Amino acid sequence: MTPRAQRICVAQIGAPHGVRGEVKLWSYTADPQSVRDYGPLETEDGATRFEIEALRAAKDHLVVRLKGVNDRDAAARLTNTKLFVSRERLPATEADDEFYHADLVGLAVVDTEGNTLGSVAAVHNFGAGDLIDVKPAQGNSTVLLPFTEAAVPVVDIAGRRIVVDTAAFAAASAPPSEPEPEEC
Repeated sequence: MTPRAQRICVAQIGAPHGVRGEVKLWSYTADPQSVRDYGPLETEDGATRFEIEALRAAKDHLVVRLKGVNDRDAAARLTNTKLFVSRERLPATEADDEFYHADLVGLAVVDTEGNTLGSVAAVHNFGAGDLIDVKPAQGNSTVLLPFTEAAVPVVDIAGRRIVVDTAAFAAASAPPSEPEPEEC
């Protein structure tokens, strides 16, 4: 596993909150407030570490005070910073159908007959549910599949593979159809 794959993004800093250095924070943990339990959080490159000194819930985010961030200008410089922890600092998943996105990246993608179709390049969520981004074994463009039980009936972390529905993969990888010309 690469060092990047061993780290998990657990939060993202938003805009400053007030004038005393607090920031809005979007937590990606199951319990948003548990983000403070993972110890120091790091930037993506690992160059900067942050300790949460205080945390409180707000409407749709958290408001946090980070050690060493004491004014609005310092807080503003952190806007959109993603925060990571090493994978081993996170708890094991409890349910069989619960996965960390990082555990899925790199898995082989096979169809229901066992034919290799590619590998998982990423997992995205644009607001309507998780999507598996598949890098096909052949070709340059990726294929987005809904991460549902119908489209991805088997996730085998130990076997380093996922099984996808053949029809769903074929439909997702088909080129878009040309629209019918409109009549004048």
